[in-house]
Amino acid sequence: MALLTASASGVFVIAVTPFTATGAIDVDSLDRMTDFYLDAGVSGITILGMMGEAPKLTQAEARQVAERVIGRAVAVPVVVGVSAPGLAAIAELSAAVMDLGAAGVMVAPTPSLRTDAEIRGYFGDVAESIGSGVPIVLQDYPLSTSVQIHPKVILDIARDLLQVVMLKHEDWPGLAKITALRSAEAAGARRLSILCGNGGLFLPEEVARGADGAMTGFAFPEMLVEVVRLAQAGNLDRAQDLFDAYLPLVRYEQQPGVGLSVRKHVLAKRGAIASPALRRPGAELAPEALAEVERLLARLERRLAELN
Repeated sequence: MALLTASASGVFVIAVTPFTATGAIDVDSLDRMTDFYLDAGVSGITILGMMGEAPKLTQAEARQVAERVIGRAVAVPVVVGVSAPGLAAIAELSAAVMDLGAAGVMVAPTPSLRTDAEIRGYFGDVAESIGSGVPIVLQDYPLSTSVQIHPKVILDIARDLLQVVMLKHEDWPGLAKITALRSAEAAGARRLSILCGNGGLFLPEEVARGADGAMTGFAFPEMLVEVVRLAQAGNLDRAQDLFDAYLPLVRYEQQPGVGLSVRKHVLAKRGAIASPALRRPGAELAPEALAEVERLLARLERRLAELN
């Protein structure tokens, strides 16, 4: 598999990790899920992210998931989340997944970082630990990590660490950060691929600001793919119309605590995975929430019929 570069664009879908009702990894559903994402037209797949329940897996299980998905998704690059409290674990998993054929690894800053110098130093340490040949996706998700990364710090990291090729941008509000980075690049700074998260909640605006696409989940990845395609082609009105049809469900899926349960419920309903189970601890959907999701799905079907 070719390595990830700064020219990457499109939708690198954040994959869930399917489990059985007993909490075991559902290997058959890993295959079904991978095929589902490929059929949706994604440009890449990202596994073992925060919404992939990576912290609930052992290192052996993480390698098992990576081997299965990388082996199945031969047509697109696979990025593997390797964030961990210590550098040794990051280096060990990075080496394992790159040997399996991963295109690169994604790393979020450890929550203890507070100063710009600490952030720059941390990613320097990560790069040294995993080796110069491994492409890195810098995950900027302050709502989860509590680490605020200024655009200048991102530019400094990109300048000093050539293996950092992509920013997973999910600051919120974060549109101004995209503009700042692209403006700096227009003035001569090194370019990074920018793919955005947050469930795609601001996707049309992000692409219009210069993002290269999305690196997020959502249970209808085909919408993300089409919105990015339309927006990159300059058809922002059509992109917004399509996005707006899905927006109530996108918003509902963004709820802290239960959002992943919503996503897995819809993916199971669509046949992408066999069970919506989360590995413990994990929130289950209450009957009232399930009814709300079903109403939103019915509403979405009507809205799409109107658009077509």
